[in-house]
Amino acid sequence: DKSEVCLIAVSKTKPQEDIMQIYECGEHQFGENYVQEMVDKVDALPKDIVWHMIGHLQRNKVKYVVGRASMIHSVDSLRLAEAVKKGIVADILIEVNVAGELNKFGFKPEEVEAFVRAISGFSGIRVRGLMTSAPYVENPEDNRCYFRQLKQLCVDINAKNIDNINMDVLSMGMTNDYVIAVEEGATHIRVGTAIFGHRDYGNA
Repeated sequence: DKSEVCLIAVSKTKPQEDIMQIYECGEHQFGENYVQEMVDKVDALPKDIVWHMIGHLQRNKVKYVVGRASMIHSVDSLRLAEAVKKGIVADILIEVNVAGELNKFGFKPEEVEAFVRAISGFSGIRVRGLMTSAPYVENPEDNRCYFRQLKQLCVDINAKNIDNINMDVLSMGMTNDYVIAVEEGATHIRVGTAIFGHRDYGNA
């Protein structure tokens, strides 16, 4: 049911005018990768926009994100989780490098349960689920196995009944493979190019 899937319009590097065009079409969920860019947009754009931090986050920039982002999708270390918990309560997702790509951040699947147990007592964060960025592939079907693995990992961890952990969010799927991700259980998809067009990273 499409009503059960949250579409996040990935607006990184896109000017505020472009975001407003999408906003006026009824889309109120936007994702940003760069902290300063997100801060500028949050402060300038309508207050009913729901912002998601989906990019790699450095510990020294956490204070600018907590309170502005409704959810941090990219918690990938214990030290980052410790930094996040020091602010107001934040919803977080654990980033998992399901495909084992060397150029991407995130935990190995076999490391996730131990990490969840390590942070389950942190009062400043709510673990909401898992996130992955699958490889870029010509055939989206090639990523089905990774989405299925992330879904199963979420189910397995929930079955452990770890205190204070109830994961109900799976953030996976982008422009080229979001249909497959939804079929495999994605609750949040991060779509940029299909909405905004190709990006100019010269201004990032």
